[in-house]
Amino acid sequence: MRYIIVTLSLLVFSCQSTEDHGHSHDEDGGHSIASEEKPAVDYTVWTDQTELFVEFPALVVGETSRFAAHFTVLNGHQPVREGSVTVSLIKGDKGIRHSVDAPSSPGIFGPSLQPKEAGVYLLVFELKTPAYSDRITLKDITVFATAEEAEVALAGEEENGNAITFLKEQAWKMEFQTAPVLKKEVFQMIPTSGVWKVAPSDYQTLVAPASGRVSFGSGVLTEGSAVKKDQVLMTISSVGLTSNNLSSEIQKANADYEQAKSEYERKKELYESKIVPKSEFEQVEQKYLVAKTNYETLSSGYSAGGKQITAPMDGFIKSIQAVNGGFANQGDALLTVTSHKSSLLEVQVSPKYSAELQNIQNIWYQPKQGTWSSLNEKGGKILSVGKEVEANQPLISVYAEVNEGVEMPEGSYTEAQLAVGSGTERLVVPTACLMEDYGNYSVIVQLSGESFERRNVTLGKRNGSEVEIIKGLSIGEMVVPKGSYQVKMASMSGQAPAHGHAH
Repeated sequence: MRYIIVTLSLLVFSCQSTEDHGHSHDEDGGHSIASEEKPAVDYTVWTDQTELFVEFPALVVGETSRFAAHFTVLNGHQPVREGSVTVSLIKGDKGIRHSVDAPSSPGIFGPSLQPKEAGVYLLVFELKTPAYSDRITLKDITVFATAEEAEVALAGEEENGNAITFLKEQAWKMEFQTAPVLKKEVFQMIPTSGVWKVAPSDYQTLVAPASGRVSFGSGVLTEGSAVKKDQVLMTISSVGLTSNNLSSEIQKANADYEQAKSEYERKKELYESKIVPKSEFEQVEQKYLVAKTNYETLSSGYSAGGKQITAPMDGFIKSIQAVNGGFANQGDALLTVTSHKSSLLEVQVSPKYSAELQNIQNIWYQPKQGTWSSLNEKGGKILSVGKEVEANQPLISVYAEVNEGVEMPEGSYTEAQLAVGSGTERLVVPTACLMEDYGNYSVIVQLSGESFERRNVTLGKRNGSEVEIIKGLSIGEMVVPKGSYQVKMASMSGQAPAHGHAH
């Protein structure tokens, strides 16, 4: 794989206008884009955003070569459906260029160039789409003086006998994805499992502020129900009670508050006129503040129906302790609300790893079935590591805060991997690339835009969704984590795909 970034100075271009025709596939699966008199060449280049697979007749002085430039958006591996492409042939500060304003068919652009002088050039493709722009440069592109010279220079190039042809049009119509072979830190792993819990900072338990009968606010309130902040969830009513009657207590508190307020205002005027001493005024002031606080506390959230219990945050109901229509004493737990913004993961590890647990580097876990996440990449953190075990708890617990949405229910288990020790730089690929046959592993490698190869690999350590490759791949090569089975089947079919459609 080549990542090419070139900065060009101001160039003087001579523009060309050529007619845009479609091209078709030949009987062997290639694209019929060259004239029969000139050999064709192709290049595949990857950037961080785009794959360019381009085929064109060898560039010859005075002859027009039309390009079949296949542009693929790497994220999702879909064809570029909208946008423009400009191809430029540059030598020094001079060059020629040609632009097309739209693809001739999804993902395929057909600009043309007619070189004027032989030599070695840069070939630059500039892609502009509504979503993003990209620039791809091919170096050391030869413009031949004659077609005969091109035939001699390009003769004798042998194709890979193990190559599998899988057309861009096939890949674009299915779930397909490529990924580069990268070099990353690989750690010693402790494979284990964990249990999902709600983070303590992520939920609140609401208690009864007074004694009374419980009435659910929405009529139907169940565990897992979504709630909004300040939504009325329950009402505590003491109507009809002979003792602990909240309505009576509020009325009494209001009377005490009004009396204390009146005395406070009177004493304040006398104190400011220096008629009463400061100590006497402070006693009245203290009594007034206590009465005010008591009244405001009792009346807060109170309506004609009783004391309202509201949601403290946006989230979900974790559990309900109260019964609709039942009685609750002041201080009794009513329900628990959680926001689910973060989760607590408890991972349990054998005591034989106690030394390694003092140097945990990362934790990989599954927030949903079949998907791996990294604690470090998601901004989570390790909260604590257990120091002892007991007869009824023979494993060491490691607690971590996970800062992403977890689709697994509370109390469910997840696969987990603890990275310990010091990491070493190794080649890695997504584990989804692997194909297993009787204990032997292989991957599909993309040799060029429409050419693939099945290659045996030797595996090392697994870090979450990635696996170390000890032998079989090189950094920068492209592998296939999605769609590899279809490519494998294409190699077993024994015949080339059906062609003949125009782009």
